[in-house]
Amino acid sequence: MSTIVVFVEHSGGNARRASLECLGAAHATGSTVVAVLTGEGAADCAATLGAAGVSKAVVLTGTESFSPDATAKDVAAVVQEQGAKGFLAAASATGKDVAPRVAALCDAVLFSDCTTLRAEGDSFAVTRPWLAGKAIATCGSSAAVFCATTRPNVFAPAQADGTAEVMEKPATIGGKTTVTAIEEKPAGKLDVQEAPVVVSGGRGLKDAESFAILENLAAAFGGRAAVGASRAVVDAGWRPHAEQVGQTGKVVAPQLYIAVGISGAIQHLAGMRTSKTIVAINKDADAPIFKVADYGIVGDAFEVVPALTEAIQAAVKDA
Repeated sequence: MSTIVVFVEHSGGNARRASLECLGAAHATGSTVVAVLTGEGAADCAATLGAAGVSKAVVLTGTESFSPDATAKDVAAVVQEQGAKGFLAAASATGKDVAPRVAALCDAVLFSDCTTLRAEGDSFAVTRPWLAGKAIATCGSSAAVFCATTRPNVFAPAQADGTAEVMEKPATIGGKTTVTAIEEKPAGKLDVQEAPVVVSGGRGLKDAESFAILENLAAAFGGRAAVGASRAVVDAGWRPHAEQVGQTGKVVAPQLYIAVGISGAIQHLAGMRTSKTIVAINKDADAPIFKVADYGIVGDAFEVVPALTEAIQAAVKDA
């Protein structure tokens, strides 16, 4: 049986949803899963990972600040010590920072933003969107360690009854770069990469104040939705960069993606076209977004969105 090492992100002693999905992808291959965690609360999180299919959890201790290159060295060392055939991390901001460094240290190529993972002999194979989502590539590697990141909201978290063996390992101190501060999101606000529903707005909303109707629509889903934005909106300063969806922003794959006032440039489609269900609202019937939408509404967003919000509020209330 092969071993896969997974870098697990956590907050407040709880593993992030994207990391739980990554663990689920590893567990589904039938491999032995080893988790690596670092930072405050890592030990508390490690103690819960048996339910996520983890056999062993390695907690990096002795460091107060996070350094991606120092952490990558420690993770690569765990990969070597465990004789692992695979390494995975979620395709989050932190995962994308650490994973390429680990792959380089393992002398392996990194397959990023993968949507499937399967065991293939002593190695693994993945599929991932290619050419801004126009094609799906199946990738394999002859390297000693198979390295990949998994797209959030694609894999199911594992459900297991085991208990993870927790061990501590001194972390490498220092590093070329360190995180000096973290700006927390407002309480209860979901990240667009982890939310099951994403409501995104574009220039069709005309100004920053108009995003209030999207905030209301997202709130109607009862804490399950996040607000996203197109690059043009972020460049205009209407919304923060953390909400940008697209090729130069975040790639999302929610159960439901609602695009409001977004024309559908290829750069935006690259960040959301693998969403399970896409709903487009635009007054331009010829907008490219309708070509990828499962459902389209041609109309004024300032009339359609409030009506949709009321309908969802009623549906949630009756559920």
